[in-house]
Amino acid sequence: MAAKCVLKTRGTVRPSPTFNVHHDAENLRNAMKGLGTNEDTIIDIVTSRTNFERQQIIKAFKSSYDQSLIEELKSELGGNFESVIEGLMLTPGKFDSKELTYAMVGFGTDEHILVEILVTRTNKQIWELAEAYQSENSSSLKEDLKSENSGDFQELLLSLLKGNRDEGLEVNESFANQDVKALFTAGEDKWGTDETAFIKILCRRNFNHLRRVFEEYYQLTNKDIEDTIKDETSGTFQMGMLALVQYAKNPARFFATKLYETMSGIGTDDRGLIRIIITRSEVDMIDIKAEFMKLYGISLNSFIRDDVGGDYQKVLLKLCGIDVDE
Repeated sequence: MAAKCVLKTRGTVRPSPTFNVHHDAENLRNAMKGLGTNEDTIIDIVTSRTNFERQQIIKAFKSSYDQSLIEELKSELGGNFESVIEGLMLTPGKFDSKELTYAMVGFGTDEHILVEILVTRTNKQIWELAEAYQSENSSSLKEDLKSENSGDFQELLLSLLKGNRDEGLEVNESFANQDVKALFTAGEDKWGTDETAFIKILCRRNFNHLRRVFEEYYQLTNKDIEDTIKDETSGTFQMGMLALVQYAKNPARFFATKLYETMSGIGTDDRGLIRIIITRSEVDMIDIKAEFMKLYGISLNSFIRDDVGGDYQKVLLKLCGIDVDE
């Protein structure tokens, strides 16, 4: 008998041990039938199933009732609560594609969304979102990134879009030393900056390797790589490179900071809040919550409670791994 593969995850949403696709489809339909909607049932089912399981529910719903589950949910729900539920029901590639489209549609471009998504996705996720983008739009993601951005920032985004990062864990000390010297030569050691060298190294190396490079860079220069980037670059390119370094150093801290920014100050960046919680709920939300507490001295759950309300609050708290009655 083949050994069962156990996937290690730091996510708060995990495969349901009692998953029954037909029961879920039926319960969701019952939650939307007749007068009124049972939002709690919808929340309970959707937040306790992985995206893979949700895709099975969508197929079963279509097969049993000849209706689109996503369209039915959208017709019953509203506001930010609807946005969360719809986002959870889309495949990750389609969800990211939708966010990237939003970032570039109309006047101006939201470069922060482009960076957040392209910096933090795996090679496979990047290929899938690029494919979804192509199917949903009249142009390719590469074409739109080129038309909406320019200069070194454009080159950074296009390099990330290739999905060519080494995703291994190995750190080659000799290779790391070469990269440190290349970064020093490209920045601190010359008049002007060779941005291409920075892009090549930061977009291709695995994150364990990069963390070692950053340590050795500090030993060589007595300067953090982030400070060099701040001194040697500017504008959106600087923003993108700093995000890449910060994510490579500590992914959970990167997203904890992003979540804080969506809710601090006046108003809430609901789109950013929803995007991060949906996309990290199956990946590393446990670690993000720990970093949030460490950085800000308050739990992420408490911060969400203080910032949003109603069913919108309930669904976010469930995705963060807490029962709403707790």
